[in-house]
Amino acid sequence: MTAHTREFDDETVIVTGGSSGIGRAVARRFGDAGATVLVADLNESPKGDEDRLPTHERIERDGGTATFVETDVSRPTDLETVVEAAREFGGVDVMVNNAGIFRGGSLFDLDVETFDAVYETNARSVFVGTQAAAKDMADRGVSGSIINTASISSEYAQTGHAAYDPSKAAIMMLTRVAALECADADIRVNAVAPGPVATQINTDGDGSSSNTRDLGKENPMGRRASPDEIAGSYLFLASEDASFITGHMLYVDGGHAIY
Repeated sequence: MTAHTREFDDETVIVTGGSSGIGRAVARRFGDAGATVLVADLNESPKGDEDRLPTHERIERDGGTATFVETDVSRPTDLETVVEAAREFGGVDVMVNNAGIFRGGSLFDLDVETFDAVYETNARSVFVGTQAAAKDMADRGVSGSIINTASISSEYAQTGHAAYDPSKAAIMMLTRVAALECADADIRVNAVAPGPVATQINTDGDGSSSNTRDLGKENPMGRRASPDEIAGSYLFLASEDASFITGHMLYVDGGHAIY
């Protein structure tokens, strides 16, 4: 982790899926940078992490301010509730729609229930989270930043991903539409598109062997990223250094897209 920078002092950041993986790394980085962090997740404890200390407790142990809000992102009311909870800390300034799941299946064998579950968690949650945060920011008359977790799968199709890839493609377009519609309110909306990352969702996320998925081609760097290597891109997009960037999808993929 980087040293404390205090760049986000007096700002409130919501990170969905903030208990594990990329979300945990992002939440910790914002905590290190001085933000009050709301960790919005179904589970308080991290998955597949040697450090079992919950993210919000880890942030507080490191000198930051954070709280956990139990959140099922597939339920719109839960996302609206976590945005309301941010009002206790002055209102949301940065919304990170990061939570996601992977369920494998081809066009020929994927059932509708699985497709819907992936879409509800990966795509609809981004719509609801973006909408709720943007309304809160606009109502308060503040500039804000919304950052969505897309993927190289937003543009790169893979066999066996008949639900996952379309859900990530939807995030790309939701980000662009929201950026257009939020610009007049001085709310920026961007997305981060990670490549292969060493997280639970990319190993055995739902406990099934089918979730150890073949990404189809290697990246020039020849390895998966750690969550910490992805997290900094979120802080950049939320910072003043990115004040003229909106509607952008930032690839953090080890050069995967250039093949």
